[in-house]
Amino acid sequence: MQIRDLDDEVYAALSRRAAEAGTSVPELLRREATRLAARPTVSEWLARSHRRPNEVTADDIIEALDETRGSWPDDRR
Repeated sequence: MQIRDLDDEVYAALSRRAAEAGTSVPELLRREATRLAARPTVSEWLARSHRRPNEVTADDIIEALDETRGSWPDDRR
């Protein structure tokens, strides 16, 4: 694989990151490509997350937050 027309600043940043990681730029990019390929796309993630039933209501969330935060200063709610 080749990446053409890469800005000099981008390559310099990649070189710095590779040096910090003790590796080469091609190895750094191989690792990042592997990581990227393993992640679902946004549409895949949304499709999976919509399949899960969610029985938590907004009132449940507010109640949990109130328990964590404590009572309101004016306590007139």
